[in-house]
Amino acid sequence: MVSQEVQIKNPTGLHLRPAGELCKEAIKYKCKITFEHGNSISNAKSVLSVLGACIKCGDVVKFVCEGEDEKEALTAILKLAKSGFGE
Repeated sequence: MVSQEVQIKNPTGLHLRPAGELCKEAIKYKCKITFEHGNSISNAKSVLSVLGACIKCGDVVKFVCEGEDEKEALTAILKLAKSGFGE
């Protein structure tokens, strides 16, 4: 298991478009990818789960990857998050 925290930079948070980009990247990997925000854990491979987390600009989320390609997945997800999810 690998994990790392990242601050969300998108001015409007993780609305539909960035949530879709996150899920599109996450489903490329076999490992389980979740993220923690507050007291909740959400599935990064589910758009509804990402949207339901209500992530706002400035929120800190902790991405957690577990499985055979966990390191590659975490690297890709963090790169995407730091780039603003393509926005």
